Amino acid sequence: MSDDADRIVDLYERKAHDWAADRRRQTQLFEKGWLDRFLDLAPKGGALLDIGCGFGRPIAAYLIAQGFAVTGIDSSPTMISMCRADFPNQDWRVADMRTLDLGRRFGGILAWDSFFHLSFDDQGRTFPVFAAHAEPGAPLMFTSGPEHGEAIGVLHGEPLYHASLAGEEYRALLAANGFAVVDSRMNDPACGGRCVWLARRGEAR
Repeated sequence: MSDDADRIVDLYERKAHDWAADRRRQTQLFEKGWLDRFLDLAPKGGALLDIGCGFGRPIAAYLIAQGFAVTGIDSSPTMISMCRADFPNQDWRVADMRTLDLGRRFGGILAWDSFFHLSFDDQGRTFPVFAAHAEPGAPLMFTSGPEHGEAIGVLHGEPLYHASLAGEEYRALLAANGFAVVDSRMNDPACGGRCVWLARRGEAR
C-alpha cells in the first residue's frame, strides 16, 4: 500500500474544495472534549502548532476562538490559502510534517486526523519532529488506528490511505522522544470512534 501513502499529498490537494465542503457540513464539534483536555495542558493564550490543519475548520477555528495563537501547516497549498483568507492573523504554511523544521517550539502540538495518513516508517520518523517543536510541558495529541495495520478509506471516489502502529509502539516512541502518555482511548464513542492519544513533553531539568 506504499503507493497509496505516497499519493496522499496530491489527493488532498486535488480534493481540497470537496474536503472543505464535507467538513463545513459538520454541525457538531464532537472533538470538543478532547480539544478541551488538550488546551487545559497548554499555556493560556500560548502558541499552538496544528499539523495537518486542512482548511482550518473546525479544529483550528476552535483553538483560535479559545484565545490561542495558531501556526498551521498542511501539504495542500489550496487548503492553506483558505486558512489565510479566513484567519489572516494566524500563521499558515505549506509544509510536510515529515520534514518540518520551523526553528521554534510551541506550547502544544496537535496532529488530528492527519498523522495517521503516514506510512509506518514515516510515523516513527515524525516523533522527533514533534519533540523538536514542543516546549517543556507541552501537550501532544494525535489520532491513530486501534492496532498495527493499514487500511484504505475513500475520499470522493479515490483510495485514502491510513496506517497505525500498535499501542506499545506508540508508547515506546513517545517515551523515547520525551513524552509521557496522559491518556489514550481506542474507538472513543464520544468522539466519532476516534482513537486518541494525549501525551505531554517532559519538563526541562
